[in-house]
Amino acid sequence: MTVSQVATPSNSGPSNSDESVDLLPIAQSTRAAAQQFASLPTADKNQAIAAIADALWAERETILQANAADCEAAIADNLAKPLYGRLKLDAVKLQGAIAGVRDVAKLPDPVGVVQIHRELDQGLELKRISSPLGVLGVIFESRPDAVMQISSLAVKSGNGVILKGGREAVRSCQAIVTAIRQGLTGVGLNQDAVQLLTTREETRALLALDGYVDLIIPRGSNAFVRFVQDNTRIPVLGHADGICHLYVDQTADLTKAIDIAVDAKVGYPSACNAIETLLVHRAIAAQFLPSVAQALQAQGVELRGDQAAQTLLPEIVAATAEDWATEYSDLILAVKVVDSLSDAMSHIETYGSRHTEAIVTEDAQAADTFRSQVNAAGVYHNCSTRFADGFRYGFGAEVGISTQTMPPRGPVGLEGLVTYKYHLVGDGHIVATYSGAAAKPFTHQDLL
Repeated sequence: MTVSQVATPSNSGPSNSDESVDLLPIAQSTRAAAQQFASLPTADKNQAIAAIADALWAERETILQANAADCEAAIADNLAKPLYGRLKLDAVKLQGAIAGVRDVAKLPDPVGVVQIHRELDQGLELKRISSPLGVLGVIFESRPDAVMQISSLAVKSGNGVILKGGREAVRSCQAIVTAIRQGLTGVGLNQDAVQLLTTREETRALLALDGYVDLIIPRGSNAFVRFVQDNTRIPVLGHADGICHLYVDQTADLTKAIDIAVDAKVGYPSACNAIETLLVHRAIAAQFLPSVAQALQAQGVELRGDQAAQTLLPEIVAATAEDWATEYSDLILAVKVVDSLSDAMSHIETYGSRHTEAIVTEDAQAADTFRSQVNAAGVYHNCSTRFADGFRYGFGAEVGISTQTMPPRGPVGLEGLVTYKYHLVGDGHIVATYSGAAAKPFTHQDLL
């Protein structure tokens, strides 16, 4: 169903019905729109993004009212605290999201970039040129602001997008997508480039559209992302866990370390870039742990520690083996005392999710070792893990965060939404000329 046909909040929730959902018409219309968007000039795409931002701003009160209704229903349904934090929009958060949309228009166009220009022979030239992926399928829990981010990035990269939000955010998503589509039609573009789905049955149907959808981007809980990964043949860009660590080394500036630890845990505990475990070198543990514990507990953080941490902080509860492997998404932090940098990296290798890891140290060699040997999308020195974000990286926004080793990796912006094509132009050239006993040699001269 398109935005004009979306279900009302009263009937948009998950269903136990086994009735199949036919998304083929939606997929076909989105692909047709995406084909048009693929060849749009940069100026036209930027005009469309500006129109989307203007429409979102014009409808901001409607969007906030819709979100308030979603939040009220979420409270009645006892929605988990982390999900509620992601769901809730206020005027400041919405304004920031709209500003992020406008920022996307300022970014370089990722489409049409000549990556390789090579003469194979006289009159036979090869180019590798960036091109849109086609159609994106984005499935997310809560996070109505993701709709704005994804849609603006899709337009800028010349892609179509089918969005599937969670039941808890249905009103918010409907209001936002309606505004986005109004913005597109206002500048004469096909509104079907941005589509919205609302039911659980549609999620499964979307995952089955491997002939029409080119990339699935899930944003949500560990279990949710794993479900998506396990139930589609479409390539998936995402991460199943956000278990991030902060290691405080023996040469750390402890004032820096306290500030970083508080920021990385407290600022937005439900974010995937918040730390879940604090590792502290034994040489400074007695001096550092009481101070950092006081600062964290003053912000409502519950600490769970290993035996060594408990000895220094007798009031905290014991950490279990499960704690080291848990993404709390809440004001809970596991604390472990380690004997060395090597021990810290070993713990991270065992329990980390390859998202973002940070070290606080004044030892440049230790920092270099950490950055080179820790396997994660982000490896930070003397700064908060909360910088792992597309907006903060200058991407304008992000479509998600990837913890896979193959690129794209980390916060994914426009560069993750394009692929490339090889263009070869000749003048009657044939392969036979370059084979056999009298084969003509290639020149293979780079022209860039």
